[in-house]
Amino acid sequence: MGRGGVSLEDVRVYAREVVEKEIERHASDGLGRVDYALGSGGARVVKHSEAYGGRARGGLNLILDRSTVHPDAVKMLKPSFGEPGMCFPLKGSSGFVVVRLRTAIVPEAITLEHVAKSVAYDRSSAPKDCRVSGWQAQAEDSTDLSAENEKMFLLSEFTYDLEKSNAQTFNVLDSVGSSVVDTIRFDFASNHGSSSHTCVYRLRVHGYEPSPSMLAAES
Repeated sequence: MGRGGVSLEDVRVYAREVVEKEIERHASDGLGRVDYALGSGGARVVKHSEAYGGRARGGLNLILDRSTVHPDAVKMLKPSFGEPGMCFPLKGSSGFVVVRLRTAIVPEAITLEHVAKSVAYDRSSAPKDCRVSGWQAQAEDSTDLSAENEKMFLLSEFTYDLEKSNAQTFNVLDSVGSSVVDTIRFDFASNHGSSSHTCVYRLRVHGYEPSPSMLAAES
């Protein structure tokens, strides 16, 4: 028995609980919510508007047609660790990104992340007015998005506020209910002042996996 009536075993149990909570916290990436748009979890960018700069990693010129996804687009689906410049820049003051989630889910919230005010050089390229839509693709491995406008429905509309936290979470509309989606489109209608590019640091999608009966009802 240690001082104050606390045994060594009590200390070990407490330490184990602290470690387990920290592991769980980091697994949920600081927000306490699963991210179904996480690149390392199987999500991927399947389409986006024109990238700013037209250069791939290593400074090599990159010639892309409209159906090609830039090799650096995966940056939007992975932690940036708050480092300035670790984003994917879209050309102009507006743009869009389409993400295929790791699996079909019932969406509950969207998180948009930009670099923190305390370390940023310039945040005029941060997205401002945003619209998020979703739908369920016909085939899991399909990249044919030609019919997306007919199937998509609005999930959320919001304004990213530079005076708030760098990672801002917005709930989906109540009207979405238990609708199932596996593809998300982020439309950035404006940014905070930059005319040349809009920087996207990270996109996250939260929700829960539907039951088999819910999937059957959606098909």
